[in-house]
Amino acid sequence: MALLQPTPISVKKDTRTVGRSFQSLFLIIFTLSMTTGIAIRLAYLQIVEGPKLRQRAEANRIRIIPKQPERGNIFDRKGKLLASTRYSRSVYLWPMAHTKRSWSIVAPRLEKILGIPQEEIEKKLEEAGANSSSLIRIARDLNEAQITALKEYENELQNVEIHTDAVRYYPHGKELAHVLGYTRELTPEQLKQKKEEGYQLGDVIGQMGAEKAYEKMLRGEWGGQQVEVDGAGRPLRVLGEKQAKAGKDLHLTIDLDLQKAAAKALGDRDGAIVAIDPKNGAVLAMVSHPTFDPNIFSKQKLSQKDWEMVQGADHPLVNRALSAFPPASTFKIVTTTAGLESGKFSPSTVLQTYGSLTIGGTRFGEWNHAGFGPLGFVGAMQWSSDTFFYQIGRGVGGPTLIEWTRKYGFGKKTGFEFVNEEAKGLVPDETWKQKVWKMPWTVGDSINMSIGQGALQTTPLQVAVMFAVPANGGYRVQPHLLKDNEQAKSWRESLNMKPTTVKILRDGLRKVVSEGTGKALNQPTIPTVAGKSGTAEAWKGRVKQNHAWFGAYAPADKPELVIVAFAEHSGGGGGSVAAPMILKIMEDYFQRQSPGKYEKPKTE
Repeated sequence: MALLQPTPISVKKDTRTVGRSFQSLFLIIFTLSMTTGIAIRLAYLQIVEGPKLRQRAEANRIRIIPKQPERGNIFDRKGKLLASTRYSRSVYLWPMAHTKRSWSIVAPRLEKILGIPQEEIEKKLEEAGANSSSLIRIARDLNEAQITALKEYENELQNVEIHTDAVRYYPHGKELAHVLGYTRELTPEQLKQKKEEGYQLGDVIGQMGAEKAYEKMLRGEWGGQQVEVDGAGRPLRVLGEKQAKAGKDLHLTIDLDLQKAAAKALGDRDGAIVAIDPKNGAVLAMVSHPTFDPNIFSKQKLSQKDWEMVQGADHPLVNRALSAFPPASTFKIVTTTAGLESGKFSPSTVLQTYGSLTIGGTRFGEWNHAGFGPLGFVGAMQWSSDTFFYQIGRGVGGPTLIEWTRKYGFGKKTGFEFVNEEAKGLVPDETWKQKVWKMPWTVGDSINMSIGQGALQTTPLQVAVMFAVPANGGYRVQPHLLKDNEQAKSWRESLNMKPTTVKILRDGLRKVVSEGTGKALNQPTIPTVAGKSGTAEAWKGRVKQNHAWFGAYAPADKPELVIVAFAEHSGGGGGSVAAPMILKIMEDYFQRQSPGKYEKPKTE
């Protein structure tokens, strides 16, 4: 039997060689690409994203607990406290708090306890940025009930902290509101503008008055602690600390006692009272009404009643001492100066006065409708004769009258520190009238201006500067609020008036009080006074309600105090409405200055 031989298994030989070299090349390119991509990504993370990632890591490990600086105190000229600090409790959160799962519990609880909408809290945290390492204040000035509630639910309120903050406090409330102003947290718009100056979210800033004018001196510098925390946010150790630097204290020229007397004299009447030192322009008192309590702005949130107080139709936030109104007959000081200094009228000039004058077809009346017979400058000032000063205004002409109006400081800001609050007023001229009315200047405009009417607008502070000129012998002073030791000459400028002009002004203003329209101030309870009344035509809606003015200085022979009282829409005259206010203030001032020297005022 023949044996079968096994058939040999044939092995196929792979003879393909095409493409093998490309596989190796592909693997090399792929490997290099991956390596390069990883290197680029690492470089990007380290170089480009590195600072941000490091900050994020630091925010998880290192936190900054800010320490708010105490604002500088404000004192009056005698060292009496006007503005200081009180301490309140505030709620702070870490910016990343609203990104955590616990936020769904924390937010509603905070909203209920603090009375602040959740959206408002989240907006503050988002403005700071989730990567910020600083605590963010979301509420301040907590009451006892809120503090108790926060402690009661502290187990739920993770990352919520209570700290003590310095809050502005005004011990005299409304009486100094327009002098001191107030502070309030920065608005988002203000924060954008002030960020480069070191301000941060939740910072407070002076919003008006001395608080705003001297913000840089008062604010101080923030401090704080740099703290390392564990994963749960618990402090492990203090890495560094910077002490907060308190702001500088300010000493103002204000006399607190005089300020209170002025506020009491003005009472509930709309208007303003300004008192200055005629030698150097130091502002001793500045009162405006309607007013407000600056302490309300230290609250976290203003109530409806608070808003009604500051946003009323009578504009209580407006400082009427720095707002412009027609000066009426007080302006006859300037008209007298222009007449005498022009050379067109002499100190011995006597003019006939009338019940009215018709000039250029227009009738200009005398306030008593009868005239006063022949008068010189002193007598015309004494009786405030309109027809006398019409003739002076017509005689000197518009350009000369306007020139002296500007020399007295009208039509521009006085240099007082409240730059944004002070009106510059208006001195109308040919250019202004052509621009506004499309008409040329006429003799009628000069006549209106000669008695402080027409388009002329001045502030009570500017009028006080005007009265200081005859009081100090012919110098225009710069009103200021910051007390210092500079000599009087540093704050004043000579108007280069003739000595005879100054004498006639002083004699005329003294006659006003001793025998004329200002006899309400001719009292034994105060020293001799010189002054001038003014009643400006004004309408409130369709009803005529005039403004009342009176400016005065005392003692008449050696003045140390100028006071201007302005009653807005009083409906009365300067001598009957504004002069009695000045009497009350002067009685208070001089009775304190020289006890027993003058008779005591009669009690009402």
